[in-house]
Amino acid sequence: MRTSLLHLQKNGFKGNFRLMAALAVFILQSFLASSASAQIRFGHLSYSAAFRAMPEYVIMQKNMQDLKAQYDNETKRAEQEFNTKYEAFLDAQRDLAPAIRSKRQAELQELMEKNIAFRAEANRLLDAARTDAEAPLRQKLSQVLAAIGQEKGYAFIINTDGDACPYIDPALGENIIDEVTRRLQSR
Repeated sequence: MRTSLLHLQKNGFKGNFRLMAALAVFILQSFLASSASAQIRFGHLSYSAAFRAMPEYVIMQKNMQDLKAQYDNETKRAEQEFNTKYEAFLDAQRDLAPAIRSKRQAELQELMEKNIAFRAEANRLLDAARTDAEAPLRQKLSQVLAAIGQEKGYAFIINTDGDACPYIDPALGENIIDEVTRRLQSR
């Protein structure tokens, strides 16, 4: 378990989902074992469902689609430019002197490499924009979860995404998705 904790610390909890699920189960078992006589209450929900239920999520998705469309349009324009130049090269290549033909081939190669690099950069920028756009939504959701946890006296709140918890005793755990969604809608 020590190695697992070091792995999580190094990767900032972005590591393996199974490792995080195992850690959650370990923590849950530790809580249950340490307080066998006391009743521990906890909440559970699908984090992704709560996240998608936020009113701001729809706006963020629309903004991301608009940004992606801009990058897609620029990619398409660059591809059309390349195709036009390539077709012109194919039509004229027989009549070109070898040095000119080599020069134009090199220009086409460079243009293609720039287009590939742009596509990769666009994907990186879209991922960064999504991360930046999601950050305030995740913070808001975390604040709502913390408030509910404190108000209800939960020891913890479990994210049930990915079948991390195939069984939860309804006498100990409470599904809080409806309350979370209601609070997110009213903020």
